[in-house]
Amino acid sequence: MLCVMATLLEQLSLMTVVVADTGELDAIRTFTPRDATTNPSLILAAAQIPDYQELIDEALKSSRKHVGMGAPIEEVVSEALDEICVIFGKEILKIVPGRVSTEVDARLSYDQEATILRARKLIDLYEQMGISKDRVLIKIASTWEGIKAAEVLEKEGIHCNLTLLFGFVQAVACAEADVTLISPFVGRILDWYKAETGKEFYSGPEDPGVISVTKIFNYFKANGYKTEVMGASFRNIDEIVELAGCDLLTISPKLLDQLRKTEAPLSRKLNKLNPISNEKKINVDHNLFISMMKEDRMATEKLDEGIRGFSKAIETLEAQLAHRLAFLEGDAAFEHVVHEIFMLNDLDGDGCITREEWLGSDAVFDALDNDHDGRLVQDDVLSGLGAALAIATI
Repeated sequence: MLCVMATLLEQLSLMTVVVADTGELDAIRTFTPRDATTNPSLILAAAQIPDYQELIDEALKSSRKHVGMGAPIEEVVSEALDEICVIFGKEILKIVPGRVSTEVDARLSYDQEATILRARKLIDLYEQMGISKDRVLIKIASTWEGIKAAEVLEKEGIHCNLTLLFGFVQAVACAEADVTLISPFVGRILDWYKAETGKEFYSGPEDPGVISVTKIFNYFKANGYKTEVMGASFRNIDEIVELAGCDLLTISPKLLDQLRKTEAPLSRKLNKLNPISNEKKINVDHNLFISMMKEDRMATEKLDEGIRGFSKAIETLEAQLAHRLAFLEGDAAFEHVVHEIFMLNDLDGDGCITREEWLGSDAVFDALDNDHDGRLVQDDVLSGLGAALAIATI
């Protein structure tokens, strides 16, 4: 009689909550995880898929209605960013039975109050769509300011997922703030050590990212912290195998597929009922946090790199949304641009722009000055905008 062994994914799901690390709805349907997590890079990737264009357009139209027809494109796009994250989250929650993680703008990572306000706004948007805040985790970068913001939010019943976590002191500070979940980045830690040492291969047990998460998990369980540990950012399935038994693991579709297709025995490596920790308990205040981060060059560099990377993804997504909004609104979008041009260049407010007032290049001014009178009125700008933009991009 042929005995069929369970796949690694099937076995892992019995001891760890498997989370899909993607914004692609089809991938989530395929792997049926309990939870799903997104970030700006994942939303940006999903936004390139034609099937999701309707979701993007829905957010842009809703945001335009919310901020008003006279508002500049930048304001509409800023509003739409949060709506898009929530709309994708809403669609994800139609598929997964658990929670979705939605990220606060990474550009706010060092601003505690702004992070709190943005998190409240995201939760409010979810609740307007009929989704309970218990099904949402607000993702916040693990800066000191981010951790303190999460501490406030948790007391309000808003659950947080602290991301871009690379150092032990970040993890302990999160646990002491009673955050719901942390996401230590396994693969990015490995990347740093490979670049630093020149060593190309680390086996699963000696992987620096695996060692870091194992240390954090056992410390949390040994000291009775309620904060859950969700390993993230994996480079290979060996890292995942070595963390079997972790509270949660968020895994990309590519690696989920490998786990699903691999039949091999899987043993529990982490056990919350029997943690193995020799770490002395510490209490983290601001000074200790700063000093320990300074001593941990890897954590400091990867945190900064991660914030810059997520911020760049947001800026790229904003640019794409602006282009899409212009396409949807047609002439109306050009009217907004004309209004902004006059706000910037009509220094004396007389309804026309002279060459002396013009802040752009002479070539663009000439392209807009249809009657060659040396003055631009709104009709000049509106009728010549296409040609002027073409010149400006040369």
